[in-house]
Amino acid sequence: MKPILIAALVCLVPPLHAQSKPNVLIIVADDLGYNDVGFQGCKDIATPHLDKLAARGVRCTNGYVNHPFCSPTRAALITGRYQQRFGHETNPEWLPESKRDGMPVSESTLADALRKQGYKTGLVGKWHLGAHPQFHPLKRGFDECFAALGGGHQYFPAAHNKQEYRLPLDRNGLPEPQKAYLTDQFGDEACAFAERHEGSPWFLYLAFNAPHTPLQAPPDEFAKLGSIANRQRRNYAAMIQVMDANIGKLLAKLDSTGQRDNTIIFFVSDNGGPLNGGKDESWTDNTPLRGGKGDFYEGGTRVPFLVSWPARLKPGTFDQPVIALDFFATAIAQAGGTPNADRPPDGTNLIPHLTGESAAPPHETLFWRGEGPGGKYAVRQGNWKLVRLGKKPAELYDLGNDVGETRNLAGERPEIVAKLVAAIATWEKGTVAPVFEPPLYQRKKMAKERKVEEP
Repeated sequence: MKPILIAALVCLVPPLHAQSKPNVLIIVADDLGYNDVGFQGCKDIATPHLDKLAARGVRCTNGYVNHPFCSPTRAALITGRYQQRFGHETNPEWLPESKRDGMPVSESTLADALRKQGYKTGLVGKWHLGAHPQFHPLKRGFDECFAALGGGHQYFPAAHNKQEYRLPLDRNGLPEPQKAYLTDQFGDEACAFAERHEGSPWFLYLAFNAPHTPLQAPPDEFAKLGSIANRQRRNYAAMIQVMDANIGKLLAKLDSTGQRDNTIIFFVSDNGGPLNGGKDESWTDNTPLRGGKGDFYEGGTRVPFLVSWPARLKPGTFDQPVIALDFFATAIAQAGGTPNADRPPDGTNLIPHLTGESAAPPHETLFWRGEGPGGKYAVRQGNWKLVRLGKKPAELYDLGNDVGETRNLAGERPEIVAKLVAAIATWEKGTVAPVFEPPLYQRKKMAKERKVEEP
């Protein structure tokens, strides 16, 4: 009887690495075109690992980010709040001496909140939320970081200097020379983080700077894509394929360590693909959307958007509008935490919606604003989308029938225009003006646009 009793007791012992709280992995691509991954329909760029992630998870067909360019999107994603509530409405200048140019220290982050729930928290990749030491990731809730702190970085190792894209990388507050192709380094660091913290809940914010400029692809990957005639697109495509390979490397690590099923994975781009030189000359493809990076049309803010959690979510698609704000609320709810009462999140816990437990749409209305009060706006309510660009007349589109925003219905449906303009006015009461100016190149672009708008 004794051997049988021992065997029974062994069966009652939980697995060594069992944990009830899910890991949280947020993967962000930088300047990725809406139609430049396989699961969105792309034919000339291979993304097999992202395609498998999409096949095993939920593809959100109306997925958005909070801004049409880099830093404001990241500020909203990491706080779970509209960035206009705390004045982070543009990219900060790279000013290490400035305590103003960065995400205000009054805001708490998802890393802060999950650390309180016993999570190990890590950042790998692009930060772009301020250059002063008070804005450093280790001061914003992260236990570990391996990062390019600015708005972009070179991809190949080279001589370092004080220029933003040539700064040394940052490992836990100390400079570290770049040793390899940057996307590969970020992939390796992400794998090491997941393996290092196996057995305890962790949060990893993996923010690739790929495929943001400079367009620098490994020569061997570039050579594989000779069928792409446009050399800029070929470089861009190769950069995406390297990013996809590194995402695949991380997913394989999660599989081999038994962590995949209980890891919530979010994937988005920080904005739409840039249309440099116009749609026909650009190296990105936002088909079938109008516009791209910097625009308040769909091409600027509607992005490839995936959610995967094999333990809870069945594969499929979800067609109601969702937004990167929702990552915060979703993660906190699944970790068993509660949001900061002084700074409640604007997002929604997506899990009941994605599982079908809730038939209600996650959001009644979504808002976008750039250049402060009186600047550029967009609002979506149901299938209605209103765009108002400064002093120009408001535009109205029915996204259910016109995803490309080709037919302005403002003149035909003035009552919808009035309703959405009123919604913007109500929402704007909870916002503030930008707390810092954009970088010089953006200020020049904005001034040029305003001059064109003048009658």
